[in-house]
Amino acid sequence: MADEAPFQLLHSEVIQYIYKSAEGETESGRNVTKLENIGFRVGQGLIERLTKDTARFKDELDIMKFICKDFWTCVFKKQIDNLRTNHQGIYVLQDNKFGLLSHLSVGKQYLEHAPKYLAFTCGLVRGALSNLGVKSIVTSEVSVMPSCKFQVMIQKA
Repeated sequence: MADEAPFQLLHSEVIQYIYKSAEGETESGRNVTKLENIGFRVGQGLIERLTKDTARFKDELDIMKFICKDFWTCVFKKQIDNLRTNHQGIYVLQDNKFGLLSHLSVGKQYLEHAPKYLAFTCGLVRGALSNLGVKSIVTSEVSVMPSCKFQVMIQKA
């Protein structure tokens, strides 16, 4: 658990750096995209290390289970609390106490800041899936802090 605090601090500093370096810009979507791209690259590299001694996955459900258990545990020191699917390429990963949101105060006024704290993780998951041969779109949603949901839409080739 000792390495959890430095990761959270680094994550916060990266967010602050990106938002401060783009202070003159009015479009915050560009900053979220930058954070997501950073997460994408980290996810690609991390999944390479985690799966180097792992047997091939049978299907995309096995890949998603790996993401929810092993990958999430490696990054956030806990498994995803809930995984749901419609068996048509849409998966919802729910984390009831997401570590990167837990340092924000619980309250509706902080919900508007949640997307910038979730963009890196969306990229992380998308990058990991990309390196496993799964093209996807990953979005996030927060209704009550610090709980969040990540929706993964698998794009068929």
